[in-house]
Order: sequence, then structure tokens, then C-alpha cells
Amino acid sequence: MSHQPAPSPEPTHRTVASPAGRIHLVEQGTGPLVLLLHGFPESWYSWRHQLPVLAAAGYRAVAIDVRGYGRSSRPSDVAAYRMLELVEDNVAVVHALGERSAVVVGHDWGATIAANSALVRPDVFRAVGLLSVPYAPRGGPRPSDVFAGMGGDEEFYVARFQEPGRAEAEIEPDVRGWLAGFYAAFSADTMPAPDAPDPHFAGSGGTLRDRFPDRRPGWLGEDGLDFYAGEFERTGMSGALNRYRNMDRDWEDLADFDGAPVTQPSLFLGGSLDASTTWLADAVAAYPTTLPGLVSSHILDGCGHWIQQERPEEVNRILTDWLASLAA
Repeated sequence: MSHQPAPSPEPTHRTVASPAGRIHLVEQGTGPLVLLLHGFPESWYSWRHQLPVLAAAGYRAVAIDVRGYGRSSRPSDVAAYRMLELVEDNVAVVHALGERSAVVVGHDWGATIAANSALVRPDVFRAVGLLSVPYAPRGGPRPSDVFAGMGGDEEFYVARFQEPGRAEAEIEPDVRGWLAGFYAAFSADTMPAPDAPDPHFAGSGGTLRDRFPDRRPGWLGEDGLDFYAGEFERTGMSGALNRYRNMDRDWEDLADFDGAPVTQPSLFLGGSLDASTTWLADAVAAYPTTLPGLVSSHILDGCGHWIQQERPEEVNRILTDWLASLAA
């Protein structure tokens, strides 16, 4: 008679106190804590394929709504979204869950938040997994100067996001349509051809959305788009966009960590068609210096930016193998 593993309890929603006020989280399973951080413009829901698999593998998987998103607090002050405050939110979540340490895994902005959490609070974050956005130590010129100089006559999306209210005015009249186009623009099966106008940039006098595809990526069903759109229709976009508006503050706040490596055991996972990975190829090449604890590094061929949703089975296998190696 074969014994099937007991099914993991259903995901549980709760809020915990944090420096932001509250952080909403979804947890599933018991065991060592794995904290999952989403990116822009996403949600705890971006980890829906990982929560049950990590729980079944013997982990306490916890996906949060990052400050500014979903049911978490959304401070009105733009400066409240600086990196060091987001790190403290993560520490507060670990402690509120009755734990002393956690593995932290992030995607997109979540990867940068995860890396900085490990860098600033190595006493709490014992290992770090980075999806799509490589670790690049603080350094170089002021970020806003870099972004302003990109694109020539075109405007880079990060520069476009800097002025409060400007991107909101483009997105909020049709949140669902804008999100669908943004997700499609950076998904492997719907992204524009390499010789098409780049959706990371807006043409002179145009909008980002002008370059978004009108096709739906295969990973994004009606239910998923309804969920994401419903969250941002309720909250607005400012909390999410304010992360971009703190890059100069982060550059100043993290001056003491200039060039610093993240030394904990680490994982990197990117998509071969994702500009977030390919544009930062030099950062990946520098990993022997900047990420000396790297245990596992993978580029998924033919994968776009939304890696854990585009290729959940592969990501789940790589994640669980890496997590198992930490305990070996």
C-alpha cells in the first residue's frame, strides 16, 4: 500500500504589524520559513504556483504583498518606499511569524529587495534566491542620471515613472488593459519582435502602452488578470510606482555597502528572453565576486520576465532542489 504525502493545508491569509503599519501575507505549509517577494506590477498572487509546492516539500512558504500593494499598508509619503524600510518590513514579518531567520526569494523588484535584505540583515536572512533581476552591488553614478541618459529621443520607462502622478495618469483610466499589455510586452510568447519598437521606452509624445501587444500571454488567464486588475483598481498605482521613485534615496542610504557582496548561499534564475536578465549580463558575469555563495544559477531558454508564472514547473523544481541543498 503506497502512502501519499498528506495534502498541505490551504493557503491562509493574515496581516501582521510592520513599520509600514501592516503587511498582508499568504502562508502555506510548515517547516523552515521561505519568504517570497513579488515585483512590479504584481502581488502575493504571483507566487500562487510556488506556495503549494514549497509547502508539500516541507517548508513554511509565505508570500507577502510588498508595502504599497494589495492589502498591505500604503503610506502617502513617497520616501516611505525606500529600500531600507522595505528590508525592515521583511524583518518584521519574520519576527511576527515567530521565526528568527528565513530564506528570502524575490522576483523583479522583489529580487532587489531580497538581495538587500540579505545584505543589510544577514542575521535574519540566511540564504537568498533571485529571479529575473541579477544582484548588482550599489555603486556608479546616481541612478536618475543614468536613466535620464538612456534612449536618446525616447524615454526609458523608469525615467517616466519618476514624477508622481504622471504614470498614474497613463495607467489608471484603464488598469486592466494597461496591465494586460505590460504583462504581454515582457512574456516570451507575446513580446514584440526584436526589430519592433522597444516597449521599455516611450516614443516622443507617446505612451508606453502604444508599444504593448494586444495579445494575452499563455500564462495569464482571465481569472489571473481579473485578480491583478482588481487589486490595482482598488489601491491605485502610486504605492507600486513609488518604489521607482526612491532609487536615488537608496543610492544614498546604501553608501556604506558600496560594492559589497552578498555572501549567503544564493540562487539565480533568469529567462533568456528577459531584458532584466540580458541587459545585466555583466552583473551575472561578476557573480564570483558579488555573489560568492552562489549555489545554483540557471537561464531558462525561451523564457520571458514573469518566470515563476511562465515556467512554474521548472522554477518549482529548481527552487526545491536549491532549498534542499541548503539543509544538506
